[in-house]
Amino acid sequence: MNLGEPEDRSVAAGEYVLGTQDAEARAAFEQALAADAALQAEIYVWQDRLLGLVGRVAPAEPPLQMWPQIEAKIGAPVIAPRATGVPMPGTDTARPSANDPLWRRLRRWQMTGGLAIAASLVLASLLVLRAPAPAESQRYLAVLQSPDLTAGWVVEASARGGVRLVPVGTTAPVPPGKALQFWTKPLGAAGPTSLGLVRPGQVTELPAARLPALGEQQLFELTLEPETGSPIGRPTGPILFVGKTVRL
Repeated sequence: MNLGEPEDRSVAAGEYVLGTQDAEARAAFEQALAADAALQAEIYVWQDRLLGLVGRVAPAEPPLQMWPQIEAKIGAPVIAPRATGVPMPGTDTARPSANDPLWRRLRRWQMTGGLAIAASLVLASLLVLRAPAPAESQRYLAVLQSPDLTAGWVVEASARGGVRLVPVGTTAPVPPGKALQFWTKPLGAAGPTSLGLVRPGQVTELPAARLPALGEQQLFELTLEPETGSPIGRPTGPILFVGKTVRL
């Protein structure tokens, strides 16, 4: 895995987010990720790109007649997925060894195909979803993640519907005497704007009028502040969760 070139870094980050890397590649990528802030940012970009597509694409299984074509392409016997319950005629039903070179070729084909499909979906969404629309009907989404890349909150926002902060997963309890404070900073703004205190594990809804602006790449974050909020009008405590918006 070469992470020296921007294109390779982007592809590797996309494969990581999609979960198409094998165990060895994933372990090597995570080792590099731990000390590379730019690579972590690339992960955020891919997560933001792909999250909005999850609910738009129904699961699909390749038809059985496609498997002979796959076999011809990679030059190796291929087993139909177990979900079909029907192995390809004339093939061994034993699962190939993960160290088998032919199996590795199949895995590489699967990874490349998965990333290509995801890239196609992203491009399609950009063409279809980015068509001109009234500003009040445009919707934005941000996934707020902790420093260790754990998703903790999702922000949904639009000029018409306001802001909705939704907890996802399980987060650590807030220490006594402390509180979570919600902030936003539009792209190019001089500083963040407080959106008030929020309760852990609860959905928070705010009117759009509370926002200084709304657009793409707008920062949303949660910081740990005194129980009455920051006394100076800007974050004073550590950033617990942070993310930027993408337009849906």
